[in-house]
Amino acid sequence: MPHVLQNVVFPLDRDPDLLPLYVDPETWSVIDEEPVRVSNRAQLGHILDRHRARIVAGRRVSFGTYFNAFPASYWQHWTPVRDVRLTVRTSGPATILVYRSNGSGVRQRLETREVEGEATSTFDLVLDQYSDGGWIWFDIVADDSTAIFNGAEWTTETAPTREGKASIGITTYNKPDYCIWTLRNLADSPEVLELLDRIFVIDQGDRRVDAEDLFPEVSAALGETLQIVTQPNLGGSGGFARAMAETLERPESEFVQLLDDDVRIEPESVRRSIVFGRFATVPTIVGAHMFDLLDRPKLHAWAEVVDDVPFMWRTLYQEKMPHDFSAANLRQSPMLHMRLDADYNGWWMCLIPVEALRKAGFPLPAFIKWDDAEYCLRARDHGIPTVSMPGVALWHVSWVGKDDSIDWQAYFHARNRIVAGLLHSSIPRGGTLLRHSRRMDLKHLMMMQYYPVALRHRAIRDILSGPEHMRAGLATAMPQARALAKDYPETVVHKDSGVPMRSRKGRQVFKRMPRHTFDSPTGLRLRWFTLSTLVSHWIHAPRPENISTPEVEFGKGDAYWWRLPLFDSALVSAADGSGKNIYTRDRRKYRRMLFDTVVLHARLRRRWPELSKRYRAAMDELTSLEAWRKTFEESK
Repeated sequence: MPHVLQNVVFPLDRDPDLLPLYVDPETWSVIDEEPVRVSNRAQLGHILDRHRARIVAGRRVSFGTYFNAFPASYWQHWTPVRDVRLTVRTSGPATILVYRSNGSGVRQRLETREVEGEATSTFDLVLDQYSDGGWIWFDIVADDSTAIFNGAEWTTETAPTREGKASIGITTYNKPDYCIWTLRNLADSPEVLELLDRIFVIDQGDRRVDAEDLFPEVSAALGETLQIVTQPNLGGSGGFARAMAETLERPESEFVQLLDDDVRIEPESVRRSIVFGRFATVPTIVGAHMFDLLDRPKLHAWAEVVDDVPFMWRTLYQEKMPHDFSAANLRQSPMLHMRLDADYNGWWMCLIPVEALRKAGFPLPAFIKWDDAEYCLRARDHGIPTVSMPGVALWHVSWVGKDDSIDWQAYFHARNRIVAGLLHSSIPRGGTLLRHSRRMDLKHLMMMQYYPVALRHRAIRDILSGPEHMRAGLATAMPQARALAKDYPETVVHKDSGVPMRSRKGRQVFKRMPRHTFDSPTGLRLRWFTLSTLVSHWIHAPRPENISTPEVEFGKGDAYWWRLPLFDSALVSAADGSGKNIYTRDRRKYRRMLFDTVVLHARLRRRWPELSKRYRAAMDELTSLEAWRKTFEESK
C-alpha cells in the first residue's frame, strides 16, 4: 500500500501574496546575476480548489515552490525512504517536466512526458544523490488549449518506522480568535484529522476559547478530538508541558505537535510533519519554518543553531534572512537547496516524539524564551535530533514590529540563556557568554534604558540563588517583572494625542545602510567610544533643559547604541510605531547599575563551575513529569 508523503496543495486563502509559495506561473530571467521577473500573470482565478488549477494555453506553470517541491535531501538523510513515486493527474494536452536540484541549487531535468485527455502520469524516482541537498519538482506546460491540473502526490511503498498518531498541543493566552481559526482549519482537513488522536487547547488566559461565538460549531465538528484544558498562566513552557503530560496519557499518541496560538497554519504542513516523524530512522523532533504573518511571502527562520562559544542562538545564513519568496522563488535561491542541520526549532510549531519525553523529560520551568532551544539541546544529548523541515511551515507574527529585549521579557532572555549555558555549555565558564551579557548591560545603560538592566540584574541574582528559584517563581516572575516597570519612566509609550511630541533639536536622520551593514565603531574606535562614554555618563550630569524636554528625536531604526549615548535625552519611536518613548539620562541610576553589572557578572563568573554542577544535578527534577504535575496541582 503506498504511503502519501506529500500532497500538492494550493493556498487556503485567496491571497495573491501567497501564490509564490505554492505555484509559480511566471517567467523569470537573470540580469546582472539577480533573478528578475519578466512577466507576471499570476491569477487566483486559475486556482480552482485546494488541489486543482487551470493552466492557460501556452503557459508554463512550475511547482518548484516552497510548499510543492519535494525536499529529497531531507528524506534521504533522515529516513530509510529511497524510492518515491510522483503521480500527476491532468486533463487536456500538456507536457510534464520533472526536475531535480543538487545542494548548490543547480537544476537538472529528470524526465519529460506529453499527455492528452484525462491522464494519470507516474514518475518513479530514486533518492540516492541528495546527500548535500536538493529538491525534486515538476512543471506543466499547456499546449494550444487550456489544460487542467487535477492534483498530484508523492508516495512511497516503504513502510514507516512507526505508525502512532499525534496529539496537538496549543498553548494560548488571550488569543481565542486565532485559536478558533486554527481549529476550524483542522476540522476542515480530514487528511490531517486521520493522523490526530487529540487536540489539546491549554487555555491560560481570561478570554476563553470556549467562550467564543464560533466555538460550539468548531467543537461539534471536532467532537471528542478537541479537549480544552484551563490553567493559570504558566507561560509557554507551562502550557506546552501540560500538553505533553496530557499526550502521555493517550496510548495512541506517539507524538505531540506543539503549536503557538497567534499563528495561521497550513494543514498540509501539520500532516507532513507527522508523516516525516513516522518515517524518521530514529525518533526525531520535526520543526516547522516560520513565515511572517504580516508579510506572508517572507521566511524568517530556516535552520537555527546555538553557537557554543557565546552560547547564543542564530539562524544559519542569517545575513540572507528574511528571505522574500515574492522577490526570488525557490529555484532562484541556491542557499535554500542545501541541507541545513538545525540544533533546535522554535515551538511556534514543533513535533516531539513521546520517546523524547520519556528520555529527555519535559521543558524547563522557564516560562518563555530558550525553553525550546534548551529542550532540543537536551534531546540531542539523548540521541534525538531536530530537523527543521522544508515544506513544513506556518505564519507567525515576526519580531520585526517589536523589541522584547527592552520590555519585561528581558528578564527571561537573560536568565534562561545563562541557565541553558550552565546546563549545556562545554566551554569553561560559558565561553564569551558572560562577556556578551555584560556588554548588553553596558549598551542599555549608555542608551538610557534602565528597566531592562534592572530585569537582567534580577535574573542574575535569581540564578545565583540556585536552580530552585525557577519552579518557585514560575507563576510570579512575569507579573513581578512587569510591576517593576512603574519605577522606570522610559517604559511609558506616549500615544498620539493629536498634539505632536517635540524635541529641542528635532529628529536625527541618518543614511540608511544596506541590510546587515552598520556604521558602528569597531576595533580601537569601539573601545575608545565605550570607555569615553561610560566615563562621561559617570561624571557629567545631564543639562536641565534636556531633562524637561527631550534633546533629540530618533526613529526606531536609527536609535542604535552608538548614537543615543551622545545626548542627554531622546524621543524614540516604539518598535511597533504605536507611540514614542522618552529616554532620559539618570546619573544616579547609571552609577548604581554600572557598579552592579560589574559585581554581578564577576560573581557569576567566579561561581560558574559550582553553579553549573548544581543546575545539572537539578535538571532531572526541574524537567520531570512528576514535578510538572505537582505544579499543575498547586496552580489550580
